[in-house]
Amino acid sequence: MTRARSIARKCAMQALYQWQLTQQSEAEIRGQFEAGKELEGGDLEYFSELLRECSQQSQALDSSLGEFIDRPLEQLDPVEHAILLIGMYELASRVDIPYRVVINEGVELSKRFGATDGHRYVNAVLDKAARTKRAAEQTK
Repeated sequence: MTRARSIARKCAMQALYQWQLTQQSEAEIRGQFEAGKELEGGDLEYFSELLRECSQQSQALDSSLGEFIDRPLEQLDPVEHAILLIGMYELASRVDIPYRVVINEGVELSKRFGATDGHRYVNAVLDKAARTKRAAEQTK
C-alpha cells in the first residue's frame, strides 16, 4: 500500500505540474497517465483523488498555502508548488495519513524532482502547516 501510494503521489505531482503549465483539463491529464506506464504498481484511485481534489480545490489550497510561504505563489517553482498542493490537501483532508508521512513524502518528491535544496523549503512549509492543521496529532 505504501509503495502504491508513493507512486500515486509521484504521478499526481507530475500531473499537477503538467496542469499548471498547460492548463489542460484534469480529465485529459488523468487519461494520459492512465494510458501510460507511469502508474504501474500505483494506487490509481488515490492518484485520481489527488489530481481531482488538488486541481478543483487549487484556489482554496493556494490560499491556505499562502499562510505558510515566504514569497508570492507566482514565485514558487512549479514542481514544489505541485508537491505543496498535495501536502496541503493531505494535511487538511486526509487525516488518516499521519502528518509525518505527508511531510516525508513531500520531501522525498522534492529531493527527486525539485530544485537544489527545494526539499528544505518543502519541509519547512509543510512542517509549519502541520503545526497548525494537525496540532492535536503532534501532541500525541
